[in-house]
Amino acid sequence: MTINSAQASNKIFQEDISEYVAELQLHMALQARNLVPTLTQATDSREQLLHQTQANIEKLVSRQAR
Repeated sequence: MTINSAQASNKIFQEDISEYVAELQLHMALQARNLVPTLTQATDSREQLLHQTQANIEKLVSRQAR
């Protein structure tokens, strides 16, 4: 194995670990949401949009650990 192929393998491994950590963080955040009851149910489209936006932001943030 040459230095370049070793570096490439290491980079792929790090990317795999980063992807795994991001998925794990998302899973943990979603699990935490299930442990705490929601204060209110989304009754209108604005609240539903707010909840969906929050979930999307949490997903994006959990994947930016680089």
